[in-house]
Amino acid sequence: MKKIFSVFFAFVLLFGMIFSPGVIFAKNSGTDQYLLQFDGNVEKGLLKAFGVKDSDILHTFNLLPVVSLNLTEQQARGLANHPKIKGLEVNATVQALGQTVPWGVPRVQSPEANNLGFTGKGIKVAILDTGIDRNHEDLSANVKGGFSVFTDTANSDPYYDGSGHGTHVAGTVAAVDNQLGVIGVAKNAELYAVKVLNNSGSGSYEGIAKGIEWSIQNGMDIINMSLGGSSSSSILEQFCNLAYQEGILVVAAAGNSGTRPGRGDNVGYPAKYSSVIAVAATDQSDKRGTFSSTGPAVEISAPGVGILSTTPNNNYASYNGTSMASPHVAAVAALVWEAKPNLTNVELRQLLNQTAKNLGSATQYGHGLVQASAAIQY
Repeated sequence: MKKIFSVFFAFVLLFGMIFSPGVIFAKNSGTDQYLLQFDGNVEKGLLKAFGVKDSDILHTFNLLPVVSLNLTEQQARGLANHPKIKGLEVNATVQALGQTVPWGVPRVQSPEANNLGFTGKGIKVAILDTGIDRNHEDLSANVKGGFSVFTDTANSDPYYDGSGHGTHVAGTVAAVDNQLGVIGVAKNAELYAVKVLNNSGSGSYEGIAKGIEWSIQNGMDIINMSLGGSSSSSILEQFCNLAYQEGILVVAAAGNSGTRPGRGDNVGYPAKYSSVIAVAATDQSDKRGTFSSTGPAVEISAPGVGILSTTPNNNYASYNGTSMASPHVAAVAALVWEAKPNLTNVELRQLLNQTAKNLGSATQYGHGLVQASAAIQY
């Protein structure tokens, strides 16, 4: 999609230059490439009258009376003033539209962490979600493995994401720094697609427990769960506790059940369990997203409003939700853990909270906005 946009941009820009008023001339004694439009049909005889050789004509367009050609400055000035010439411009260069840095990436101090030498390299992040499109141009280099809790044909492949939710979450964590699309907070972290939600975005506590169990058995460092339900489960809580006891940092979306005034206790599960970091969502003004759940379980905040990230089939989209905030925290944790590998998951969690930027009410923001560089340099 992005490449198509790039070509379209180049096309529009190119022809915008042809028809723009005035003439821009090269300031040297040699020749430069120009785009020239005739007022009517292309007349090569006219060009020859100005000393233009056939070898100087580089291309003749079919749909418009336009040629690209090499001209000296003197030839260009003469042709520009001829009544049969409609437009003449230097054939300026354009570049493909490059990588976009989503606003949340600098807000959590990812660039500063990168400048310190940390990109999440070697840290394994399990994305318990709808799967990850591992063929995505911005993710394929970082997707290292996966598992699906489903056995039916439609949902058994962890690398097929019919919803797009898991792919979006994965991009926030570790979209590749490749001059394409977007860049993730921890651009070199290892992604694992643990499909616990089906292609419609639905799942069960049993499925989440299976995904946590797989993560423990396969040596994951961080679990991100951008999902949740309104009821508690003793068994799910025990699996979250077990992962935490095994040294895994467990991160989850606080939920999107908040009230506009930001009052009440409406954090969902598994975020509400004490072994899990419950993440609230903020906007570009560092204000709570009005949907973001509140309550004493909220532990930390991260960008979650208008978050641009990857979606299946090499596409990109902006989503809102604490589902978008949670992967920011998981990715910052990857950056900090790479920088401080001797920390336990408990110590890492404490450090993230200690160095978060205070934003206000603890029941709305927890300890505040997660900050990668501050934690690394603490």
